[in-house]
Amino acid sequence: MPLSLPDAPRFATASERAVWQHLRDQLRPEDVLLTNVRVTDDFKDHEVDLIVLMPGSGAVVVEVKGGAVTHDGETWWQTSANGHCRRIDPIYQVRSAKYALRRYLESDPRWRDQSRGRFRWAHVLVVPHTEVDDDFARPDCPRWSIAGRRDLHDLAGRLWDVPVRQESANRVFTADDADTVIGILRGRNLPQRDVVALAAEREHVAEQLTQDQAVILAATSKLHRVEVRGGAGSGKTWLALEQTRRLARGGAKVALTCYSRGLAEFLRRTVAAWPRRHRPAYVGEFHALGVQWGAAPGTDDDSDFWERRLPNQMVDLAAELSDGHRFDAVVVAEAQDFAESWWPALLAALRDDESGGVHAFTDDGQRVFQRYGRPPVPLVPLVLDHNLRNTVQIADTFIPLTPMPMRLMGSEGPNVRFVPSPSAEALDRADDEVDALLDAGWRPEDLALLTTGSRNPEQVARQAEGQNAYWATFWDDDQVFYGHVLGFKGMERRAVVLALNESELRERSKERLYVGLSRARDTLVVVGDPEQLRAIGGDDVHRRVTGA
Repeated sequence: MPLSLPDAPRFATASERAVWQHLRDQLRPEDVLLTNVRVTDDFKDHEVDLIVLMPGSGAVVVEVKGGAVTHDGETWWQTSANGHCRRIDPIYQVRSAKYALRRYLESDPRWRDQSRGRFRWAHVLVVPHTEVDDDFARPDCPRWSIAGRRDLHDLAGRLWDVPVRQESANRVFTADDADTVIGILRGRNLPQRDVVALAAEREHVAEQLTQDQAVILAATSKLHRVEVRGGAGSGKTWLALEQTRRLARGGAKVALTCYSRGLAEFLRRTVAAWPRRHRPAYVGEFHALGVQWGAAPGTDDDSDFWERRLPNQMVDLAAELSDGHRFDAVVVAEAQDFAESWWPALLAALRDDESGGVHAFTDDGQRVFQRYGRPPVPLVPLVLDHNLRNTVQIADTFIPLTPMPMRLMGSEGPNVRFVPSPSAEALDRADDEVDALLDAGWRPEDLALLTTGSRNPEQVARQAEGQNAYWATFWDDDQVFYGHVLGFKGMERRAVVLALNESELRERSKERLYVGLSRARDTLVVVGDPEQLRAIGGDDVHRRVTGA
C-alpha cells in the first residue's frame, strides 16, 4: 500500500473515490498517492484530482471523469446519472494542471537550488464508468493516456508505463524526488503555532475589557476628588491615562505623575502619541516635578533627599508658582507608593485648593516600599473588582494576595509553570527559562525576567549605563527586559519569568510576590524554592502556583 496524503481524503465524487481505492490497493509501498492538490498560477486555479509519484518511473497527474464520457469527433461530453449532459475538455484540463504543477515545483528553491533537473512527467485521463475501445485514438489523447472501466484492474501498471512514453528523454523519478515533492507541496515558511499570535488575540480581549471600564469615568465625571482602588490587572493604569486625557481634552491643565521611573517613561511614551490638546501639562515622576520647579537634582544614594528633603522643599516651591504654572487637576498612578509628606506639594500646586481635581489610583496590596501615606483631603472611593489584564490562569495565582475579592474576566491561557530551585540558584534557572521561551517562539520584546531579591547581572550592567539607557531597553524590540519587581509596578509584559531569589524573608516579601505574579499578561514561569513560596504567600498561593 502506498503513502497516501492525506491519509483519509474527502472526495467530491464517488468516481474519484473509486479510482483512489484502486490505486491505493495496487501501488507499491514506495509509491505516493496525493489527493485533491490545488495549484494556482498566473492564469487560473488548477485542481488536481490525483498525483501518483512512482520512484523508478515518474510523476503522473490524473484527472477523473465519472458518468458516461463520450467524444463526438470534436468535443468531449459528460452525462451524469440524472441525464444532464455538459461539454468538458478533460485533456486540456489535466495537461494544463500538469504543467502548472511542474512550474510550481521547479520554481521552488528547494528544487532549484539542488540542480536536480527535470524528471519524467505524465498525465492520464481516467473514466471509470466508461468503456474505452482498445483502438481508441485522438491526436491529443493516445490510448495509453486514457483508462476506462476495463483498465481499472491494472490501473497502477498502466500509469507506470505512461511517463516513459510521454517524456522518455527526461530522467527517471527517484525516492529522493518524492520526498522533495512532498515537502514542496506542503508549502514553505508556513505560519506555525504562534505563541505571540495566540497571546495577541487574548490581549485584544483584555484591551477591549479595559476600555469598557471607561464607563466608570463617565459616571464619576462630576466628582473632582476620587480614589480608584483596584487589584493587579484591573486596568488602573489605563484608567489613570484615560482620566488624564479626558480632563485635558476638556480644557483642564493636568499633571499626570507617579513614583517609579519605568512607569513614568511608559506614561510619557503613551501620552506622546495623543493629539496635542489631549496631553497633560506635565507627565513624569513626582520628584522630577520638583526639579522642574527649581529644586537641585539629587543622587540615587541619598534616600533622605528623595523621601523627605525634596518633598518638603517642593511645598515651598509650589507655593511660589504663578497661576500659569499651576494645575487644575493632578492624576497619580500607583498612588500607594506616595509617602504622606509628598501629597502637600501636589495639593499646593493646584490652582484651587478646594475644588482642584485629585485622582488617585491605588492598590494597597502593592505597597512594596516602607512608606505609607494617603492624601490629606477626602476622596470618594471607587472599587475595581474585576481582573481584566491577566489570563485566568495567571490571575488565579495571586487572588489570595489582592486587597479585595476579584472576579477573573480575562481569557483562558496557558497554565502557570513552576520550576523548583533553591533561591541561590533561581537566577541561573530563570535565565534558562528565558532561553526556553525564546526557543518556543516568543520574541525578546515579549519577555521580562523579574527578580524579587538581588538584581540579575544583566540588569546591573544595563543600569550602569544610566537609568535612561536602562529603561530604553524596555522598548527595544531586540531586548529581553531584565528588571526588579520594585520598579515594575504598573507595567506588564506578555510573558514573564519571575525569579524568587530573596535570600531571606522581608517585611514586604508578600507584596513583592504579589507584584511579580501579576506582571505577566499571558504566560508566567515562576522559579524558586517551593517552601519559601509557601512561607511568603501561604498555603493557598503555594498550591495555586505549584499545583501541589
